[in-house]
Amino acid sequence: MPENSGVRGVKSAFRTVALLELLAARGDRPTRLDELAEELGVPRSSMYQLLRTLIDCGWVRTDTTGSLYGIGIRALHTGTSYLDSDPRVRAARPFLDEASEALGETIHLARLDGPNVVYLATRESHEYLRTISRVGRRIPAHAGALGKALLAERPDGRLPIPEGPLTPRTANTHTERTTLLADLAGVRERGYAIDREETVTGIAGFGFALRYDSPAVDAISCSVPVVRLGDAHEARVVAVMREIRTKIESVLPPASGAPDWR
Repeated sequence: MPENSGVRGVKSAFRTVALLELLAARGDRPTRLDELAEELGVPRSSMYQLLRTLIDCGWVRTDTTGSLYGIGIRALHTGTSYLDSDPRVRAARPFLDEASEALGETIHLARLDGPNVVYLATRESHEYLRTISRVGRRIPAHAGALGKALLAERPDGRLPIPEGPLTPRTANTHTERTTLLADLAGVRERGYAIDREETVTGIAGFGFALRYDSPAVDAISCSVPVVRLGDAHEARVVAVMREIRTKIESVLPPASGAPDWR
C-alpha cells in the first residue's frame, strides 16, 4: 500500500477507490461479485459488504437480481463537480466554442493524468462524418495528439509512460519508445503534435500544449476525418488552433490566491 509524505494510506480507502475505478473502466459492461473479488484480490465476503455500502450511498448500482454491478450515479455528480469547479476548464470553454465555429471540426480540451490523458471538454463537429468523443474518456498519452503535445513538454528521461512496448490503439500507434521519442523531437521543433490515425483509424489530430503550467498539463486539439484533410484545411486548422492556444494562455495564468492543485 503506497505512502505519501510518510503518512501510511488507509487500506479500506484504497480498496474502495480501486473498486470504483474498475467499475468505471468497464463502462456499460456490468460485472459480478466473484469477478470483482478476484480482480482486486479481496475476499468475497468483504467485497460484498463494500458493494452493499456503496450501493446504499449511490456510488454503485445493481440490477434487479442483485448479481450484476456497475458504477452509480453519484460518480456522475462528482465528476461534474470537478469540471464545474475547475477555473481553467470554465475559462477555456468559450475559446473551444470559437475554434469549433471557425473550423467546423471536433475540438477537445484534455489533461495529463499519469500515463494517460483525460478529456475535460469536447465540442463535436456538425459534419455527418466526424469523430465522437466523450468527457471523461481516457487514452494513453503516447497514442494521440493531445498526449504527445504534453509529453513533448517533458524531458525524454522523465516521460510518464510505462517501460517496455507501448500499447497500440491502431496500426499507426507508436509501440516502441525510440519512435515515440523521435516523434516528440518533431513536436518540440514544430510547436504542436500531429496524430495521423494513431488513436482512431480514419481520424487525424493536431494537439497544442497550454503552457500556463510548466510543464504543461492541459492541451487542446482538433480532430479531423482524413478524407476531409487536404493541405489547405490542415494549414487552417493549425493556424486557428495556434491562435486559440494563445487566447487561452492569455487569460489563464494562475490567479493570485487560487489553489495550486497538485
